[in-house]
Order: sequence, then C-alpha cells, then structure tokens
Amino acid sequence: MSVVVVGNGMAGTRFAADLRTLDPHRPLVVFGAEPGRAYNRVLLPELLAGRLTPDDLALPEPSGALDLRAGVTVTAIDRDRRVVCADDGSRTRYDALVLATGSRPVVPAVKGLCRDDGSLVEGAAVFRTLADCRRILAAARGARDVVVLGGGLLGLEAARGLARRGLRARVVHARGHLMERQLDLDASRILTSTLAGLGVEVLVEAATVAVVGDEDGRVRGVVLEDGTRLPADLLVVACGVRADIGLAVRAGLRTGRGIVVDDLMRTSDPAIHALGDCAEHRGQVYGLVAPAWEQARVAAGVVAGHGGTYAGSRLVTRLKAPGVDLATMGDPHVRDEATEVVTFADPARHVYQKVLIRERRLVGAIMLGDNPSVGTVTQLFDRDAPVPVDARSLLFARPGTGPAANGSPGVPAAGDTLCRCNGVTAGGIATAWLAGARTTEEVARVTRASTGCGGCRDTIEGFVAALSAGPAHTPAPEEVVA
Repeated sequence: MSVVVVGNGMAGTRFAADLRTLDPHRPLVVFGAEPGRAYNRVLLPELLAGRLTPDDLALPEPSGALDLRAGVTVTAIDRDRRVVCADDGSRTRYDALVLATGSRPVVPAVKGLCRDDGSLVEGAAVFRTLADCRRILAAARGARDVVVLGGGLLGLEAARGLARRGLRARVVHARGHLMERQLDLDASRILTSTLAGLGVEVLVEAATVAVVGDEDGRVRGVVLEDGTRLPADLLVVACGVRADIGLAVRAGLRTGRGIVVDDLMRTSDPAIHALGDCAEHRGQVYGLVAPAWEQARVAAGVVAGHGGTYAGSRLVTRLKAPGVDLATMGDPHVRDEATEVVTFADPARHVYQKVLIRERRLVGAIMLGDNPSVGTVTQLFDRDAPVPVDARSLLFARPGTGPAANGSPGVPAAGDTLCRCNGVTAGGIATAWLAGARTTEEVARVTRASTGCGGCRDTIEGFVAALSAGPAHTPAPEEVVA
C-alpha cells in the first residue's frame, strides 16, 4: 500500500519518520513546497536573533528509503482515482494520503502594505518560513528601525531577535494587551516592562491603518489609527496564521477552521488523513509542534495498521526570546467558583506567577520571569497530576524543595515523559546520562529532548542537574532506568 504525504514540514516529516519506524518498506512519497530539507520552524526566532545557524535547524531525516520531492507543490487531489497532481506535471497514486499542509500567515488589510499583485512592498515581510527569515535578515543589515505588527508569540520573538541585532524595535498590537490568548492583563504589563528593558517598545490598542513608503515604494514608516507615525525601514508582519486548507477545500473534504479529522486523524474521506497546523480535531486547531507530533504518531500507527487514537493535547506554550522566561499552560482565563486562582506579582523583578486549580488539578498557569518551579508546574500540568494541598508551594518552591521533594510528582518515574514533542522519558534521559551525556545539550544530542518547541527545557535541565547532584536530590540513575 503506497502512502503519499503532502507537506515536508515538522508534522509531515515526523509522520514519515514514525511510519518508517513501524513499516520500513512501505512505498512512501513526500511532497514539500519549500526547497531543501525539512527544518525546525519553531527555532526560526533563534536564527533571527543570531543564536543559531540554518544548519542548526535541520530536522533528522527519516531512516529508510522514501521519495522526497522538495520544491514541488501538490495542486489537486483526484479522490476517485486516488491520485495527487503536482505543479511539476506529475500524477502520483496513493492508497493512503496524509495532508500536512501547515498554515499561512495572515496579512492584514493595511493601506500601502501590498502591491497590486498582492505581494508585500519592499521592506516588509511576513515571518513564517526559512525564506522569510532570510529576507528579514537581509533587510535588517541596512535598517535602523523595525516595526513588528502583532503582539503574539511570533511577533514578540521577532522583535526581540532583531533588537538583539541592534535595531530599534517596536511592537504594534491592536488588542488591549500582549498575547491575549495566553496572558492576562497583569502578566502582559510585566512582560511589556521586561521587553522595554531589552530594547523592545510595545504599543497596545494601536491599530495600523497605513504603511508609508518612499518614492521607490520601500517602507519608511507606519501610521496608526490615532495619527501617530512611527519610522520604519523594516516591517515584520506577525498577525497570526490560518490553516492552509485550500487543497482540501478543492478536493471536497469537510473543513471548518481546519481540515476536520476524527480521533484516527481521518478526514471525511477515510483514505485521507490530516495533521498538524492544518487539522481541526474536536473543534480545535492547535498550531503548536507538540500536538502536531502527537497527531503524527497516531496517524502513522493507523496507516501502518497498528491502531491508535488521538484524544487531544494539553497545551504548553513557551516564548522563545533571549532574556524572557515565559511559559503558559492551559487556559489562564478560567473564571468560575470551582477554580482556585493563586497569583504572585513582583513587577520590580519582572516576575508574575499564576496557577489555576480545579479539583486539585492544574487547568491553567502563567509563569513569567525567574521561576525555579516552572519545571514542576509543567510536569504537574502535563501529567494531569494532583497538586500539593498548599498551592503556594507551586509558586515559591526551590529546586529540591516543595512539591519536588520526597516522592512527590516533581521526581519523575522511568516512564514519565519529560519531552512531549519527542516522547523522551525520564528513563531515556537517565540512560543517556549514564552513557556520559552530562549536560542538557549533550542529552539533547543523544535523545532529541528539548529540541522541539523548547517548552520542556527547564524540566530537562532540572532533571539532568538532579542526576548530577546524586541520590540526595533524586533516585539513583539505576533506579530511574529500571
């Protein structure tokens, strides 16, 4: 049975790798619209900041033979004949088809932002792909002022990265506070102050109405709704993304905000699966790497005949910007009588902590600033484990104290998953440690732990440090591996 994958991004590549593990010999064709090998899109802000090179972003290639068609776009699906048509004129038959088409950046309707053909004017760029990143870096070499449209995760990461390169960076956000889905107003205010200290100015409730260009049509500034004009010789558009469902719509598949799938990751056509940013499962489009890789594992099992179901993901979001420590979990906006909310704010030290608890389980959290307990909070949320009776220990615990002490959830068992993106357990990390990997970087090279979204890095660092500290802080490595 032949399998065709449309999309060579993080979701499609992971599906191919998982399928190859389960079935090394099945005919497998992977189409990728972008040229070159697959890369870790989540780490693009690190490239923008100068902390990584393009080679550092490369994803491991699936073991075993596959027919990779990079730089080729699938344009149509013939469901009756089970054939995909591509822009190179090829027609490829499938028995099982996997759509991992990802998402596309939202470009707002701002006067002067686009040319007549719909492309962005000179000096403006979206921030979504490696090619986008290279365009931004090329423009940044001769720029002084950058304006970033959008105060979500990607916009803040782009602004911080460019500020780190010496540009004067401003974030213009139309909403009332930053990252409104993940943060409350108090957390946003402290994050705004943190960013200001790192060279990033934030303007909220600031709608952009026009882009100003020079006689050559190159960006020179933006105009806000209140008439304010901001100088800019580089404009980065980071106003969110939408699932890329065009191929599915043309094929007559059921779609909503994404391509609708069931618990087996099947679309309305049982021969076609969808996963990653383009998939909508139980009304949810995740847009994060960990759910995409969970979906890829399930879809690979189903296609290979091993079974499996996907019941949704618990969301952990991490802002990856040098000098900013921020992790959010679940829904930080829950407000009902059954939910206990515990908060601590220290604006002078740029610290904000908030946990939301229902029936002794974490349903949401915001951890901003220097929070040594963030690893424990993440573990408790990820495992849906009971929290301590005194929830304050979640905010003020130090390594080796509080919920991590004496057999509580902070000390992982061998089978506990510490890196959700790559499915790396405590036992796997301990095995690598026993084999000589003594730092987080060395463990990552061996196990791939923390190389996905990066949200587990604190947890991995804490566990590696505990292994090195010896049995006074954690079980002996032999016990963890057992």
